[in-house]
Amino acid sequence: MSLLWLAVSVTASAAELFGTVVAVADGDTVTLLDASNLQHKVRLSGIDAPERRQAYGEKARQNLAANVHHKAVLVVWKKEDRYGRIVGRVLLASCAHSGCGYTIDAGLEQIRAGLAWHYKQYAHEQPIAERLRYAEAERQARVNRAGLWHEESPVPPWAFRRHADSGFSVYASASIERR
Repeated sequence: MSLLWLAVSVTASAAELFGTVVAVADGDTVTLLDASNLQHKVRLSGIDAPERRQAYGEKARQNLAANVHHKAVLVVWKKEDRYGRIVGRVLLASCAHSGCGYTIDAGLEQIRAGLAWHYKQYAHEQPIAERLRYAEAERQARVNRAGLWHEESPVPPWAFRRHADSGFSVYASASIERR
């Protein structure tokens, strides 16, 4: 069912990885098992979900797990991050039979659920149509106060990590306290 192979897209060279999601670490990272029984850590591109110890972190992980765990996926990717994880779009089949394409974007679904931010720091790496879909999904989630947007001032994960690394911790959603 699954093989690692390279494909050339219209805009640039991209790799595609087929496999089954065998673990979900958090709201934007999964482990995929390919046909050769090799595991690959995959970071969903274009999004940043709350850290597990942050408000909505566990809910983001659970939502991603409900969508992709034990399911066949296609990962379209162009790079690895500094931790050696593949960074790419995780796509699910749109129906149960073999004729369906891999069209459901797991990262976009996280944004729509209000459980991830569109990671604008890396938006320049996204094709324009994808960037616009992600930005609009976040705008709609904010308007609808979905998920973490129900909070008055949700703390983005990059700010949470920065404060945690500097000796500060961010609790709940907006308060910062000295450790």
